[in-house]
Formats: sequence, structure tokens, C-alpha cells
Amino acid sequence: MTLLVRAGLLVTGTGGELENGWILASDGMIAEVGSGPPPAADEVIDARHCVAMPGLVNAHDHMYQWATRGYVPDGTLFEWLRALYPVWAGIDADTVRVAARAAMAHLLLSGCTLSTDHHYVFPHGRAGIFEALVETARELGLRFHPCRGSMSLGESNGGLPPDTVVEDEDAILAHTEAMIDRFHDPMPGSMCRVVVAPCSPFSVTPELMRDSASLARRRGVRLHTHLAETLDEERFCLEKFGRRPVELMEDQGWIGDDVWYAHGVHLNDAEVDRIAEVKTGIAHCPSSNMRLGAGACRVEDLVRAGARVGLGVDGSASNEDANLPMEAHQALLLARVRSSSPSALDARTAWRLATQGGAECLGREDCGTLEPGKCADIACFRVDDLAHAGIKDLVAGLALAPPARAQTVVVNGRVVVRDGQLLTGDEDQIARDIAATSSRLAG
Repeated sequence: MTLLVRAGLLVTGTGGELENGWILASDGMIAEVGSGPPPAADEVIDARHCVAMPGLVNAHDHMYQWATRGYVPDGTLFEWLRALYPVWAGIDADTVRVAARAAMAHLLLSGCTLSTDHHYVFPHGRAGIFEALVETARELGLRFHPCRGSMSLGESNGGLPPDTVVEDEDAILAHTEAMIDRFHDPMPGSMCRVVVAPCSPFSVTPELMRDSASLARRRGVRLHTHLAETLDEERFCLEKFGRRPVELMEDQGWIGDDVWYAHGVHLNDAEVDRIAEVKTGIAHCPSSNMRLGAGACRVEDLVRAGARVGLGVDGSASNEDANLPMEAHQALLLARVRSSSPSALDARTAWRLATQGGAECLGREDCGTLEPGKCADIACFRVDDLAHAGIKDLVAGLALAPPARAQTVVVNGRVVVRDGQLLTGDEDQIARDIAATSSRLAG
């Protein structure tokens, strides 16, 4: 089965921008890329009114939080977490399935083709949560890297989360390995890869961090955690461990090219350089960081140093949206505000963070660009609509005026969004289901 996508402008992600460009996909992979008269194909998508680019990559998320949006709209991270931990204690596999369906549908509609999900809340006795995530991604057609997250350091032992939502560490490690056995596919073109992901320095013990790193490296999977998100976290690490967050991670073996951190807001010059040197990734989440007043990631400094930097929507309870073009827009503007320079981050670099940068964080050499031999993951955005018609620089225009949704989205050579409509799920039913689930959780 071959698929041809024709575009008014094709952005390859490798520096090429082809007018009247096209991509030919076969069996889920890109066979050819070119411009001018296209080859024949079994199915043709005419997107000549669009800019086509690599499918967007979401490098950090908490999909269950789609069911708890709008809580603590004016609180800090720690205030917000303390209010929401008791609510999250009520989730089960059905909650996670409904919330993930809403999150994934919205991501696909925004042009996202590859997403991770950092799920770290596993209430006692609630089976099937991780399985629900994987099954929902398969149902909707999203390329997926689910993280088996965890919390083990409860309030009684000096952590932030209440004891009711933490797990036994041996049970965490056993379940994590079971999920790797069941769902991880390391092959090129894989639709699912499992990640080991203890939540944060203030919710797991140093022993679990070290044991998780050992497990991940023994099994050849990646590592992910929150780091350097807020000054509260920095104070916690200094008071409890006598180390800054990045120093603590290095002590525990959590640094290297198989690791990526979420946020990385509060980094000093030496830490920026060190992260770049060892090729550890950073998932920049600008909307969430602004929403919680956490600060602004030094994204322009990280990029300049050569670090791997991607973009994440973060959980929608600290964002209320899941739109990666908006995150590219926010990253662009926030970098300029932080550095007081309009040249701090340009539009094409912002789109690179949203595509190839995220793929590098997730360890996907087969994603993030449109080249022969790469995965056929493509996002097409209209530029003839009221929001974009007449813009001189179309690539910059899409970053400065982020589209609400994509026109066409292809994942693994399969069309999952056509004419701005989701083909793999009923958007109205998904909305009704998440409304009912959110209401039930709210009590």
C-alpha cells in the first residue's frame, strides 16, 4: 500500500523547504521525497493548500490529568500537587482510558504523531492502568512511548505526596519489568516503546532512582523524570540531600544519552554545558511552566550549547490544552522575553524542537524528519485559511499564529486526521465521556 502526500510547501526537517513538494510512503515508511510531478500511488492526499512537515513529537505529558483540568488555577507547583494528589487517588483504568483518549485525540488533531506519557499514579488495587494507555494509543493510531512512572517517598518519610498514593519499591520495579516484557518494541518503526520513569526527586527515594536506572540499562530502555522545574524543588534537594537537582541526578546515575528530563527550568551555566556534553535531553514545557509560575527554561542557551531539546504539552491539568503548535509558539516568544532579544529563538528552530528535537529526546532516530527510510509521520497545516492566508513567510507564520488543529495527519503511513477531522475516534463522544469522568472525579 502506497500513500502520496502533496503539499504547497514541504518542510523536511533537515533544512530543506520544497515548493510543490511531495512524500511517497510505502508500508509505513517514507520511500521518496521530492518536488514537481509526483509518482503514482494507491492513495493520494492533495494538501497543496498546506505546509507539510514532520509529525510533531510530544516529549512530556500526563494524560490522566485531562480528567482534572481547571483545578488550582493560581497555585504554585507544590500547592497544585498537594490539592490534586487526593483527587488522583480516585483514578482507575477506566478513568485513565477516557482521559488518555481525550488527550491523544487532541494531540493527533494538533499534528502530533509521536507522544510519550509519564504516568506515575497507580492507586492500590487498581489494575490495568498501564494497559489502558497502550490500548488507547493503538486504537487511535498514535505512535506511543508510555512511561512506567512511580512515587515511593510519602509524606511520612519526608516526601511531598501523601502515603496513600505511593507504592512499594519492589512492586514498582517488578511491574515495570513486566510492562517492558509485554509492550516494549525496540525495532525501527516501532509503535510502542516503554520508558522507566520515577516521578521526581521529591516523590521517590534515591534507592529507587538508582535501581530504576539499573533496570532500564539492563533492559535497553530509556529513562525519564521531572527535574529542576521549580525553586521549591531546588530547595527540597538542597535541604534533604545537600545537592542541586542536576548534581543529585548525576550521583544516582541519571545522566547520559539515554536520559531526558522534563522542564529543566532552573539550570546554571555549568549544568547547561554538562547536559549538552553528555547528550541528556530536556523536554521544554513553556505553557505549563508559565501557568504554574515555575519560570522560563533557558532553551536558547541549551540549543546554543548543542543540547537535545524537545517540547512537551505537560499534563493538561497544568496547561488545560494539548496543542504542540502552541508550545512551539510559546517557546519562541518566551525565549525572546527571557533574553530580551528577538533573535533568541527563530521559528524554524522552534519547529525543530517540536519535531526532531523531541524525537532525539525519545531516542527515535527513525522519526522527526521527512527522509527516505524514516517513519511516514506527517502533519499538514492549512495556510489558505483566515488565520494564515497572505502571510509572507509560511513557516514563521505557523509558529507566530499557531493553528488550532491540523488539516491532515499521517502516522505510520496511515491517515488518522483528514480535513481537520479525527478518523480513528468520535470526537463528540470522546468529549462527552471526558466530561462525565471529570465530573465523577470531582465528586
